[in-house]
Amino acid sequence: MSTSSANPETSRPSGPQTPVSSLPKPVIIGLYGVPGCGKSYLLKELKQELNAETFEFYEGSEVISSLVPGGLSAFKKLEESEKDHHRKLAIDHIAQSCSVTGRVGVVVGHFMFWEEGEETGRIVCTKNDLEVYTHILYLNIDPELISRYRLDDTERARPLVSVEHLCKWQEAEKIQLRQLCYDNNILFSSISPKRWSLFQISTLIRDFQHHTKDVNLSRAVDKLDRTLANGTHQLHTMLVLDADKTLVAEDTGKLFWEVASRHQPEIPNDAALKKIFSSRLGYSYSAFRQAVLLYEESFIDDTFDLLCEEVAASVTLRPEFISLLQRVKEHDHVGALVVTCGLRHIWDKILRRAGLSETVKVIGGGRIADGFVVTPEVKASLVRRLQSTYGLHTWAFGDSPLDLAMLSQADKAVVIVGEEISRSKSMDTALLEAIDNGLEAYQALLPRNVPPRLDTGKLPLVDFYDSKFIDSLFSGPLNNNSRELRLIHATEKRSAKLLMTPMRDAMIAGHNLREAHQNAGWYLAIEFLSELVGVEEYSIDHVQGNKTSGHRLCHEEDTLIVPLMRGGEAMAFGVSRAIPLARFVHASRPDDIKAGHLHNIRNVILVDSVINNGGTIVEFAQHVRNLNGEVRVVVIAGVVQKKSITPGGQVSEYAREAGLELIALRVSENKYTGSGGTDTGNRLFNTTHLSR
Repeated sequence: MSTSSANPETSRPSGPQTPVSSLPKPVIIGLYGVPGCGKSYLLKELKQELNAETFEFYEGSEVISSLVPGGLSAFKKLEESEKDHHRKLAIDHIAQSCSVTGRVGVVVGHFMFWEEGEETGRIVCTKNDLEVYTHILYLNIDPELISRYRLDDTERARPLVSVEHLCKWQEAEKIQLRQLCYDNNILFSSISPKRWSLFQISTLIRDFQHHTKDVNLSRAVDKLDRTLANGTHQLHTMLVLDADKTLVAEDTGKLFWEVASRHQPEIPNDAALKKIFSSRLGYSYSAFRQAVLLYEESFIDDTFDLLCEEVAASVTLRPEFISLLQRVKEHDHVGALVVTCGLRHIWDKILRRAGLSETVKVIGGGRIADGFVVTPEVKASLVRRLQSTYGLHTWAFGDSPLDLAMLSQADKAVVIVGEEISRSKSMDTALLEAIDNGLEAYQALLPRNVPPRLDTGKLPLVDFYDSKFIDSLFSGPLNNNSRELRLIHATEKRSAKLLMTPMRDAMIAGHNLREAHQNAGWYLAIEFLSELVGVEEYSIDHVQGNKTSGHRLCHEEDTLIVPLMRGGEAMAFGVSRAIPLARFVHASRPDDIKAGHLHNIRNVILVDSVINNGGTIVEFAQHVRNLNGEVRVVVIAGVVQKKSITPGGQVSEYAREAGLELIALRVSENKYTGSGGTDTGNRLFNTTHLSR
């Protein structure tokens, strides 16, 4: 931060100052540009546009003036080292103030001063600036316009500077400041008020205010949930597909910049994009966010859309994937989802051109309006959600190191291996490391005559032209008792964490604990059982006197709820509250369930509060199926011990033989089995004294 020529009267901060390092890092946005470009004017406009309760606005010179005895006139007489010291104090003061108030700081600052005739400019951006700023907006104004602004400025006496020098000054600032931002994890965007309206700039700043890595993931998950809304009850398997160099041979991001450079020769292909990912940002959340800002500053919406359309028209899906995705159309139990770190807009258009837009949905970013970016971690998290929340068996397909987290998370993984000249050069090393850390994957050669990666012992071959392989993608359970465990759990959901707390609190017992278990049972039935079994419409009387549609669980009247006594009773009451037409039978032992109880029953819901080794729940499931092999068995539990559902565990082994659907509030690593005062049944009914 540096001075400008203004010298307003500003009160000096007083009182004890809390060290900046002990406070949370606030969002601080710098407004930069050569002197006279209109930063102060923009700051005044933003004050009117943005909420003063959540934003704080600073002129750098005013803050420095408030910190130096004698103000700016005294500051200008200081040695450069002393000026640098006060610049650091100024930006630290801003950071501290924003940390205390929780507001976003918008700061007018200077990067360099450069008198005409000097060989280079004098950089006044400090180390503290680079530590404090989270975002920088650079006002990229036509130097001729800046020259007129400087001449017309009646408030500040500015030296005469040629347009040529202003142009050289501006270019030097943009190049150096952009690189410093990349090196210091600061998001940078060059904006031109001629193209960017005040509303657009304010929208961008509000995005900076709220967007974090956690928010990004939450928005990506919300997008997944909206994509799958009301369409998962028949699904068993989801194909999760990377896009570039997987579904097509090309990198559509690179093609985008090549097409753009043909229309706008000043754009040097994808060099600007490569500079981001080759910087210290790597392939981090910040790097992908920075890429979005690059697209925003380079292309208005209409131009961006036209370029995406041209790219989409220039590529064709691999024939192997066209055939595969056409088959997905024909199977209700298999879905397909493209999850791309690239440009969603391009992939929406590619799939629409291929006639697959209704079958295959795209999750991706590329513009601020998308709300999120897809990173390697997001890819893996979305696969994890498909497994845990939706109980889906996942196949993942990808070609590069960016896909390895997703491939490792999926139930089955296929590495797509393309032409040697275009395949990722770093993939072999990263792939070997992932395999050493437990990744089990196949490789598919596209086209079939390309050499494989690694060796086929470490990475076995599969062939898209082999009907057995393709059939294996679609051979997931077509009936409800298929031979595998279908697990849906809410362990990481915030709502589940709230529900778990009173159930785990040692101070809560009796009625209050039973109520907590009922709430959990109701939640699991509403949130997950409805997705698993499905819902059906029926006619109800509307409050306005007409008929309308209501919804209930499919075959709700033909559903039997069986609490495993006595720990499962309270949770089963919650399930019953969610599906009130279901029948209810208590059972302390499997043979408490009689053949007559299953007459005309389609769904049996076994409910228990805790599944430890899984032996009891297996006995109940076996007994029900011995009485009626056609009935659907779903288990609902509060806590499931992880060992019981991993290979070798009783639930897992039973599911391999007969299949099982299991809904749980939480999967636990804890192997502890309660007894006496810690037994769930005793806590539920205040009978801990009986086991002392």
